[in-house]
Amino acid sequence: MIKSLLILTGHSQGLGKALLDLFLQKENFEIIGISRTILGLHSPRLKELSLDLSDLDLLDNQLDLIFPNGHFKEIILINNAGSIGEIKQVGQLNPKRFQALFNLNMLAPALLTNAFLSSYKNNNSLRIVCNISSGAAHKPLEGWSDYCSSKAGLAMFTSVCQKENEKTGIRFFSVAPGIIDTAMQNKIRESEEEDFPAIERFKTYKSEGKLSSGVEVAKKIGYLLDNPDKFDSVNQDVRDFDLP
Repeated sequence: MIKSLLILTGHSQGLGKALLDLFLQKENFEIIGISRTILGLHSPRLKELSLDLSDLDLLDNQLDLIFPNGHFKEIILINNAGSIGEIKQVGQLNPKRFQALFNLNMLAPALLTNAFLSSYKNNNSLRIVCNISSGAAHKPLEGWSDYCSSKAGLAMFTSVCQKENEKTGIRFFSVAPGIIDTAMQNKIRESEEEDFPAIERFKTYKSEGKLSSGVEVAKKIGYLLDNPDKFDSVNQDVRDFDLP
């Protein structure tokens, strides 16, 4: 049986861990998981790389380990790793943290996508790049200037990649996963109202049970990746479609 390949960033927690668990159930997939934290799972189909994706020089030196040669039925890159960053308004942002957030949320996925295309553009496999974006990429929120703008930049980058690859057969998706019950949401709820005026709305999402589970969202993303021809546009939101 010809194997398929998944390259997944941010695989150690939250949505990334749910995606990892989903693909570990697919016996035809070999998986490369990239996070700062190694889970130490004993699976012959999983290779873990400990890597801080906000360190772009380190990432550049590791690219040869991330994109293996070989014949695969399907090759998928999911750029999931990301952070909410500082919840502060412009004028109060720490420049180094601001840069690190853009490195992680936008530049690392862009560099990984560039390396993916360099490695597999002429490959005959089914090839998909799925960049995890956010509804915040299209909606400005006070206190989230770096998060909103980094996700917006990633969404536009993904759209340009699709336009450049209309004739190669490679599919690109920028997927908004909705509001998931993760550590990121905990950080949001712990912020100050003066920094993030929408905080009460986000507290309500939790108290009223309106947060999605990582498993639920992972299943929807898995369905999209299994059925790319059913989704015409680059920008997708998991809240806009249901599982069959």
